[in-house]
Amino acid sequence: MDIDLPDVVAEVKAEFDRYEKALVSNDVAVLDSIFRMDPRVIRYGGGENLYGYKEIEAFRAARSPVGLARTLSKTVITTYGRDVAVASTLFHRPTMVGKVGRQMQTWVRFPEGWRVVAAHVSVIAEPLA
Repeated sequence: MDIDLPDVVAEVKAEFDRYEKALVSNDVAVLDSIFRMDPRVIRYGGGENLYGYKEIEAFRAARSPVGLARTLSKTVITTYGRDVAVASTLFHRPTMVGKVGRQMQTWVRFPEGWRVVAAHVSVIAEPLA
């Protein structure tokens, strides 16, 4: 299996960047389009466990658009073959002093394009070192 083929990493990075832009601007239509429309898709969030596209879609529709700005660090995108990738990043928000957010997404290439099929978001105290 080929790991981190440059063209595949670039494709996923472009989709990851599109997701990030939609997230901080609360572009719900784009956010919804990025997750696979499937009842098996899962998103574990900071305060919610969402099972299936419909629950994720409802969460996005109800989420406050306030305080979404953030900065990313230590983003790693690893691809496995041409059709599977994992994107991991840390994030900081001005509203989360002393905390660091962690985000992981599993991306799969489908005929309609790259889609997130599993995601996890959590926040912890900022490590001292």
